[in-house]
Amino acid sequence: MPSAFGRAADRGSLAHYDDPAYYQKAYAARRHDVDYYVKLARRAGSPVLEYGVGNGRVALPIARAGVSVVGVDVARPMLKSLAERLRGEPARVRDRVRLVQGDMRRVRLKGRFRLVIAPFNTLLHLYSLPEIEAFLARVREHLAPGGRFVFDVSLPQPHDLIKDPSRPYRAPRLRHPTAGKLVGYAERFAYDPIRQLLLVEIEFSPEDGSDPWCVPLTHRQFFPQELAALLHYNGFSDLQFSADFSDRPPGSQVDSLVVSCRCSSKTPRRAVGRLATPRTRA
Repeated sequence: MPSAFGRAADRGSLAHYDDPAYYQKAYAARRHDVDYYVKLARRAGSPVLEYGVGNGRVALPIARAGVSVVGVDVARPMLKSLAERLRGEPARVRDRVRLVQGDMRRVRLKGRFRLVIAPFNTLLHLYSLPEIEAFLARVREHLAPGGRFVFDVSLPQPHDLIKDPSRPYRAPRLRHPTAGKLVGYAERFAYDPIRQLLLVEIEFSPEDGSDPWCVPLTHRQFFPQELAALLHYNGFSDLQFSADFSDRPPGSQVDSLVVSCRCSSKTPRRAVGRLATPRTRA
């Protein structure tokens, strides 16, 4: 692990999204959340606002289902990949997708949306309280009256937070789609309990003996009651928590926590205690 955890952690907000081909292959089998968000989008109707649109893993199925999507993302490689994928879609699908490159803490769009979504751990790239507050302010601005903000986050897993940073946790080898070769795969974990950041360093080791490389991925660790408080004090109400893209209430075995909420009629109360952190990708 790098000695400068802070630098590696901050870079881990973008590096995972520099290689859309690998990202697409790594999560190709992840469908349960896609089906969930498509169902929500059909119910809400056009248009839907998606933060962290990436290269369209969720947005494309929504558009194919007949619902227009405005997708925001800071990662240019992912948006370029999505634009390329759209060229292979029918015109009616292409016309339903509008892409906006920018920081989700700052982007302001015209119009409001009955459904705003932030799928697959998008919120986990908000590392500090000012970043969280800035993003939630943008969500409030973009929600139509009565609309819902829905997102999912992976819950902190105690066994990940206590892993030995010096130990590689290996997985089966794979054929890397960008490198075009078989590579060994391992992950190392380091947790910063003050910033509540989990840094995962993904190590790729080509079997042909060429140089290995490492990709950092950093996720803020949000605990459920912390999320409830953050949403409450930033102007959201009618909070609904469910487990793993189902209607079940969360339990001890939940993997992905799904959160649904509305804008509150009350003025948000700003938190006063802040931990200063370097600026990161959102």
